[in-house]
Amino acid sequence: METLSENRCFGGTQGVYSHPSKVCGVDMTFGLFLPEEAEHAPVPVLWFLSGLTCTHENAMTKAGAQVWAAEHGVALCFSDTSPRGEGVADDDAYDLGQGAGFYIDATEEPWAKNFKMWSHIADELPAVLGANFAVDMERQSITGHSMGGHGALTMAMALPGRFRSVSAFAPICNPTQSDWGRKQFAAYWGDEKNWGPHDATLLMQGDGFDGPMLIDTGTDDQFWDLLGTEAFASAMTSRRQQGQLRLQKGYDHSYFFISTFIEDHIAFHAEALYS
Repeated sequence: METLSENRCFGGTQGVYSHPSKVCGVDMTFGLFLPEEAEHAPVPVLWFLSGLTCTHENAMTKAGAQVWAAEHGVALCFSDTSPRGEGVADDDAYDLGQGAGFYIDATEEPWAKNFKMWSHIADELPAVLGANFAVDMERQSITGHSMGGHGALTMAMALPGRFRSVSAFAPICNPTQSDWGRKQFAAYWGDEKNWGPHDATLLMQGDGFDGPMLIDTGTDDQFWDLLGTEAFASAMTSRRQQGQLRLQKGYDHSYFFISTFIEDHIAFHAEALYS
């Protein structure tokens, strides 16, 4: 593992690191904020999965999350959204290829060689964190934005017992019925019969999530028709899922929206992580 940068931040450290990924076949970069408490004992970790076109850097620099993570003594891990670099498959469209990994493991060419973001986030990167940093991998929670909200919700429900809480900002929550989902699943997985259980609405209709859930979506989100919020809300209600789905009046899909409500989300996760 290589340290790319480390900066003092709200009493803790905001670092950026790179490590060789066996599953993705390239070096992968991630950001990790460690609060001051990590100097004395391992701290719980909150994963932040970003959206289309983002790298580890977007949420790390725009969400304003570190001040609240420092207040609650929680580490923040900002992963990348896809493998990158020379030789990694890509597409001219912004919503396919590099920056658009959708947190799944591709099986179709040319994507199968490198696009293994599910395995990277679910297995490989947690092992890197546990081996190199003062984080308590028995206390994990997860959040994300847009495509990353899709990843957070699906990982929380598909990996029972892994995360103590889950939240999302404007998540893509019914991708099998959206152009943000069907296009990528067809490219990465081929025929629809091969699509795995990576739709939050379908997972909610099944076992749901055994823990608290918080979702915020803006009423003026410019991508509302692509998110599937109504389908997921219906599934939550039918399942009697513990949690809140809040529609925030006048907010859009931007990081201004995220930074407005990130304090709520980190406090929500801290309560679960320290309970």
